[in-house]
Amino acid sequence: MKTALTIAGSDSSGGAGIQADIKTMTANGVFAMSAITALTAQNTTGVTDIFETTPRFLAEQLDAIFTATYPDAVKIGMVSSAELIDTIAEKLHAYEAKHIVVDPVMVATSGSKLLRDDAVQALTAKLLPMAEVLTPNIPEAEILSGMTITDATGMEAAAKYISEKYGCAVLCKGGHQINDADDLLWRDGCGKWFHGKRIANPNTHGTGCTLSSAIASNLAKGYDLDESVERAKEYISGALAAMLGIGFVIAIGSKAARIADGAAMSGGDVVHFATKEEALPTVREQLRPNTSMLIKASHSMRFERLTEDLRKYYD
Repeated sequence: MKTALTIAGSDSSGGAGIQADIKTMTANGVFAMSAITALTAQNTTGVTDIFETTPRFLAEQLDAIFTATYPDAVKIGMVSSAELIDTIAEKLHAYEAKHIVVDPVMVATSGSKLLRDDAVQALTAKLLPMAEVLTPNIPEAEILSGMTITDATGMEAAAKYISEKYGCAVLCKGGHQINDADDLLWRDGCGKWFHGKRIANPNTHGTGCTLSSAIASNLAKGYDLDESVERAKEYISGALAAMLGIGFVIAIGSKAARIADGAAMSGGDVVHFATKEEALPTVREQLRPNTSMLIKASHSMRFERLTEDLRKYYD
């Protein structure tokens, strides 16, 4: 079984941080390990306190992991001080860690600041150049690039600048009313857009942690970066769709099945069919008012639109 390590802070509410990472890695079929950088008192509305791990204890955690079960990929999340960043960089270099995904956590979804000022310089000097891919959101990409981002062109300019400056791939995540469900992967001088359908779900606490952990999980399993990003987006789309309160999900096709995996791990009752022909009897006979259909990998629909949408996509 492939393994993945998350180096991040603990979220007492369970929605983000180490807790979200472990859930995501497990759901994506890898063995999850963790090194905790800080304990936080937080929930979906904000962070009220942070208690940092000491550099010595963080180093002990990393030594224990790398000397026993070498991780196939590493995800780095919240690291709030320069001393902890120095420790992580030193250990990852010493153990020649591979497939490093850095989620440059600077501001929580709630708006709370998570990175001390002295840590920003250490992050950019020590950790970012070691990464295979960075996954900044819009505010983080603005900090790292020094640019103001207001549209897709701004995302491309910022991602290009960050990629060239730190010598790694950059997945600039849409959101904050800018290309809400569309993410841009920039590497080797070229950009590739990963388009998604916005899901109207207010429960977005921890989505950044989940996406970067899903990418690391797929890199650990041997997928290339493009495929890892695509699979991670499908997984998180399924998880968000399931949290809409959908009790029963029908998935058609291989890509929709991967979205359904995320729905299932979030508590949805999922039935998967390889083809529409296999699914139609169930569609006709077993639909319930709280049913959702996953079609062509990213389209989530309520019962009231099912007949119309099935005809639109498959007739």
